Amino acid sequence: MSSITRVTVLGTGVLGSQIAFQTAYSGFQVTAYDISDDVIEAAKKRFDTLVITYKEDGVAGAAEGKADEALTRIRFSSDLAEAVADADLVIEAIPEVLSIKQDTYRKLGGLAPEKTIFATNSSTLLPSDLKDSTGRPAKFLALHFANQVWKYNTAEVMGTSDTDPAVFDEIVAFAGEIGMVPIPIHKEKAGYVLNSLLVPFLNASYALAAGGYAEPKNIDNVWRIGTGAPLGPFQITDIIGLTTPYNILSHAGPEAKPLAEWLKANYIDQGKLGISTGAGFYDYTSTEA
Repeated sequence: MSSITRVTVLGTGVLGSQIAFQTAYSGFQVTAYDISDDVIEAAKKRFDTLVITYKEDGVAGAAEGKADEALTRIRFSSDLAEAVADADLVIEAIPEVLSIKQDTYRKLGGLAPEKTIFATNSSTLLPSDLKDSTGRPAKFLALHFANQVWKYNTAEVMGTSDTDPAVFDEIVAFAGEIGMVPIPIHKEKAGYVLNSLLVPFLNASYALAAGGYAEPKNIDNVWRIGTGAPLGPFQITDIIGLTTPYNILSHAGPEAKPLAEWLKANYIDQGKLGISTGAGFYDYTSTEA
């Protein structure tokens, strides 16, 4: 067992909210932090939706009151110092932009108590890109979740050469305690295991659609029919949310920028950000998807 009891999650977006809710669902006291009260108020609706989702998807105990009870273990804060004042673990799930993460860790390192372990949920950045910003590289590592954590319950754990092995083992144990299947990764790898496989696959699908070779719906169809997979790449993207791949592509080099611009012009600028907004590559207000 880990010695972790109090967890703070930085970021209340799609995945940050899921991490916070799943952690509370598993019995931990959770603080959900975001940058303003307005953002927090919007996030509260996301948490309310997760209660319904856990019940509808048949998560064990959800319909018997466990989902509603989880909300009572979550408090909200837009004050970073207050949010991390007594945290045993801080899980960072903020936008996938290196400079934003580094700046956040510089602030965090001066505010959190010495006992606090820092974990990034970054989907593509190496923890060594961030460790020096934390001020505590021995207590810093990556803890990466897959979207829809109550279904796709892997947690990839990846340290740096400076990560204390005892801290690594602590986070592996914690991941199991919140219902995840821990996936220890023995060397740093950008994208971990999941996104080393997923990101090139998604980018190839975007290139096919952006290049006018086939429509997103038909690309999804051929993938599902040809492989037996339950979802195609554009359905997966709608679950993830289009903002995350856009941020990754925008900072991935000149060859990726046309795909980022295509996502922005055709979808993001039109408010089509994925399932969370009711539309992405598919319209979720109809029966199309």
